[in-house]
Amino acid sequence: MSLSRRRFLTGLAVSPLLMHRPLSADSPPTILIIGAGMAGLAAARSLNDQGLKVTVIEARERIGGRIHTSRVWPELPMDLGASWIHGQRQNPITELAKAAQAKRISTSYDNAELYIDARLKQLGVQGTNETAMEKLVTQALKQAANLATDISLQAAVDRVVNKPLNPAYQAQLNFYLNSTYEQEYSGSTKEISAQTVDDNEEFSGADVLFPQGYAQIPHYLAQGLDLRLGQIVSSIHYGNTGVTVKTQDQTYQADYAIVTLPLGVLKRKTIQFNPPLPPAKQAAIQGLGMGLLNKAYLRFDKVFWPKDLDWLEYLSPDAGRWVEWVSFAKIGAPVLLGFHAAERAREVETWSDQALIADAMQALKAMFGNAIPQPVGAQITRWAQDPFAYGSYSFNAVGSSNQDRQALAKKSGRLYWAGEATHSAYAGTVHGAYLSGTRAAKSLLKIL
Repeated sequence: MSLSRRRFLTGLAVSPLLMHRPLSADSPPTILIIGAGMAGLAAARSLNDQGLKVTVIEARERIGGRIHTSRVWPELPMDLGASWIHGQRQNPITELAKAAQAKRISTSYDNAELYIDARLKQLGVQGTNETAMEKLVTQALKQAANLATDISLQAAVDRVVNKPLNPAYQAQLNFYLNSTYEQEYSGSTKEISAQTVDDNEEFSGADVLFPQGYAQIPHYLAQGLDLRLGQIVSSIHYGNTGVTVKTQDQTYQADYAIVTLPLGVLKRKTIQFNPPLPPAKQAAIQGLGMGLLNKAYLRFDKVFWPKDLDWLEYLSPDAGRWVEWVSFAKIGAPVLLGFHAAERAREVETWSDQALIADAMQALKAMFGNAIPQPVGAQITRWAQDPFAYGSYSFNAVGSSNQDRQALAKKSGRLYWAGEATHSAYAGTVHGAYLSGTRAAKSLLKIL
């Protein structure tokens, strides 16, 4: 029931990249990195430390990409994008956090409390029925694996169920599918591939948050780099002799470029590639899914929920509605973080902040009673409307697989590619983005 999800220490450990042959000092090649998220910064850091001339251009007026620490509440930094290191052991982000001296706290899905809506209690519901739900979905995935044509996770489940469900069982199934799949992969069960949904890997160990914000990590990586912010790319021309990138007010030329644009941006085709990208890469962009996981931070004047909990879960008849909450009470913050994923996330993005907060409070009152206080502050994300992301992170949609990610990662002439969507093992994660950046840098270094 997770959410959304090798070693590299500049100046503190010897990177495998540093073992490459020395570069010529006569005319060192110039390299342009498009995007200052984790993939772009990882690539830039690796290449910069080899003495190469690297320029990073970024559309936003900040670095980090889908890592975004808000300082709206100065004493309580809140991560509007990525929050966790998923699995600390052998995770490269753990090493970066140590090097950056970034404090971390662990959260555990075992440290959770389930709250059941009164409407379901009236039907006799006493829990999530997780064992039965897991068995059903496992059976559905096994059957789908043997089909000649891929189908969605929802279609696979429907084939096994094959009958109308009573409201209690339907609510439990919806809860399981949302908390286990939609909030993990950010895609709708109607879109997630039944055959390739779990084609990924995980690091072991605890999941940890950054009390002072995830932005510490990209800022640590970015030290000393040539960063050009507010540069919105309109076209990328690549050939046998170099790369030319045009933004709203600048033209950049380099010998090579590494593209780290989010899949959501590539899908929108807002950037012109000349020549057009190879058919296999275009098919991969079209075929992979770009999901959505939105957050709503509610700040109160006091903690009214159990202070020792990490997670609060809400089982109700309303599919995908405020299913999971994270408590920040353990760091002394009277803040609850609620999530919406996939279809539900897209729906509520159209609501006003006031409507969303009212709906959240209705759910919290169903969990804790009507006497709870109103929030004194709120921060709400709308990642699908962000023109430099158009979503949260990628997932394997029906008909897509890791072959598409490999096609997306394949270099196109003098264009190299990185980003979480290009990593077959760790897609949808910060460490996947980071590793894709170091991979692209290593591939480029091999030919220099």
